[in-house]
Amino acid sequence: MVTALLDGLVTMIVYLYDLTEMILKAFRDSFLVIREGARPVLSVYLRQVYFTGLEAVKIVISTALIIGTVVITQIVSIAGTGSESLTGKVLVWIVVRELGPLLTAIIVVARSGTAIAAELSQMKIGGEIESLALLGIPPEKYLILPRIFGVATAVVVLTIYFEIGAVLGSFLVASFGWHVPWEQYSQGVFAVLTIWELALSLLKSLLFGLFIGAICCRQGLSVGKSVTQIPQAATKAVMQSLFLLFIIDGIISLFFLIR
Repeated sequence: MVTALLDGLVTMIVYLYDLTEMILKAFRDSFLVIREGARPVLSVYLRQVYFTGLEAVKIVISTALIIGTVVITQIVSIAGTGSESLTGKVLVWIVVRELGPLLTAIIVVARSGTAIAAELSQMKIGGEIESLALLGIPPEKYLILPRIFGVATAVVVLTIYFEIGAVLGSFLVASFGWHVPWEQYSQGVFAVLTIWELALSLLKSLLFGLFIGAICCRQGLSVGKSVTQIPQAATKAVMQSLFLLFIIDGIISLFFLIR
């Protein structure tokens, strides 16, 4: 049993190393793309941002309003009325530090992760990737780089929308439901909403986006020649992304907890 656990740990470390190497290579390739001409890659990047980010704004904001309502209701039911300052503080700790980046990344994985993996799988099976290579277009620059950065950009921006929607939505619920004044509510929010908290939230969302993009690209390009491998690649991309999200979230939270 111990041997199996060690083998699993080694496999996971090697997998994380491969993903990190893919992300770092994307950063290195970005400088070459800018120097050689970035218009085709920029076009793919913008389309990825549009699909992953802009088209998901409605569902992210709707989810944020629901989460904000649920959180503020539970906080008030536990702390009771007259604890407006504490309500704002707890809301920031829950939404900005944890739920905002994590739930946004989960929405992106469920909505766009499968699409990226399936699209690249179809391109590989259909021979499009080989055709690009024959034309002198490096697939890692034209396919992987813009998707990794596009997903990362979308996750960061959507996280900001999520957190703003959750905080403002929860205030509206608190204001109309328990007549909480904005001054007392905002006093609690801004007391703990420091640059450090915002930086931690953005760091999580950035890492989530980079690794989601890398995992989905890796799984999409790992298929063979069978069409039946396309849904398998999409499923693996989603499951591995979700698993890694919780690992990254736990590591970052633990690191900043013991700092």
